[in-house]
Amino acid sequence: MVESFEYGLNSSATEYDGENKYIRITDIDDSSREFIQAGLTSPNTDLEKADNYLLKHGDILFARTGASVGKSYRYHEKDGKVYYAGFLIRARVKSEFDSEFIFQNTLTVSYDNFVRITSQRSGQPGINANEYACFEFFVPSKHEQSQIGKLFRQIDNTIALHQRKLETLKQLKKGFLQKLFPKNQENVPEIRFANFQEEWEQRKLGEITESYSGGTPGAGNKMYYGGNIPFIRSGEINDDKTELFITEEGLNNSSAKMVSKGDILYALYGATSGEVGISKINGAINQAILAIKLKEDDDSYLITQWFKKQKDSIIATYLQGGQGNLSGSIVKELTLQLPIDKNEQQKIGAFFKSLDDTIDLHQNKLEQLRNIKNGLLQKMFI
Repeated sequence: MVESFEYGLNSSATEYDGENKYIRITDIDDSSREFIQAGLTSPNTDLEKADNYLLKHGDILFARTGASVGKSYRYHEKDGKVYYAGFLIRARVKSEFDSEFIFQNTLTVSYDNFVRITSQRSGQPGINANEYACFEFFVPSKHEQSQIGKLFRQIDNTIALHQRKLETLKQLKKGFLQKLFPKNQENVPEIRFANFQEEWEQRKLGEITESYSGGTPGAGNKMYYGGNIPFIRSGEINDDKTELFITEEGLNNSSAKMVSKGDILYALYGATSGEVGISKINGAINQAILAIKLKEDDDSYLITQWFKKQKDSIIATYLQGGQGNLSGSIVKELTLQLPIDKNEQQKIGAFFKSLDDTIDLHQNKLEQLRNIKNGLLQKMFI
């Protein structure tokens, strides 16, 4: 099916010259398998002698070594003039076969198993050109190949479109987080809703909220687990369900604490340190979560958005080098600015809620499309 497998250009990368692009393993997106066009580079070599490394329509690249071994990419003319680097192998597909069909076969479970088995060797995993040539799969007629390839290309284009929309929305929200909250040393935001003029007031979180963290029932006691109380862990603060459930006995014989739907949940430590959410369920929390309840009628969604805006600053201040933990006492001393007018708080909170709902909608649509594609990959390839 392939005319030849060729290793890439043994050249370092240099500043992008505006025309000649250089693709390396790290330039292939892990999810979409598209050529990442941000941070482009050019090969640092005499390109007049590098024509053999210039990709043509339908060429397929394979990562040959390291943690990304097996990762593939199919070249499209829209990607421009692209040379491929040394840790990649180029497969040039024969004209009697459809390269899109072959590429989609590299996204199947069968291919993943081939990569896992073939790359097992001492030291760094790797697959050479001769080994890639041994990957076998069933092939229909050229016409059917083309039809299958066209279908998956349409699905991939739709997925890419939704991915771009999602990224645009996330960037839009990031910009509004900067403009709808006052900058440092300022008392009003850059953008305001109509009819609000008052300066914002500075408050400590401990002045306007009550907070507490939870605990974990003894893992060795079976009587504490398998009940009907959702046990929320730090990675689940934005979820509407939990993996674990505890019993009343587990709750009463531990430091686990109950929270209510609508409470602010803040991750104190672990991989999700600094993440914030609003609880979607009634449940119990462990020691890695701080529950935050408002004393007055301040807008909880506005406060969660402030936490999101300040996340990097809080982490940099209190978790330098990834060491240490956040704590309830630290959070209580954090200072934020809030609109005095509760109506302004609610308008800002509702605006971000609407934006987050739209982002979630696109995220869910994207996951549905990916699930559809994965299902088709299992059903349409033998």
